[in-house]
Amino acid sequence: MTMQTKPKTKKAQLIQLLSRKTGADVATISDKLGWQSHTTRAALTGLRKAGFEISAEKPGQGKPLSYRITARPADAA
Repeated sequence: MTMQTKPKTKKAQLIQLLSRKTGADVATISDKLGWQSHTTRAALTGLRKAGFEISAEKPGQGKPLSYRITARPADAA
């Protein structure tokens, strides 16, 4: 069994961040991937168009929206 390594592509890293139980907010994703916030939002839209269901949840007052993958397309399982 091999140790899990960091995903190679930005898309794979994005999917990994969004697959966490708590999800991730735009600022966290932008920081980890070195993207500007509008690029991060465009990438979320791209995943939605690719068939991923992404929920946006408000964790608490004054906290940013947290995005999380709730369903994946059949070919990305």
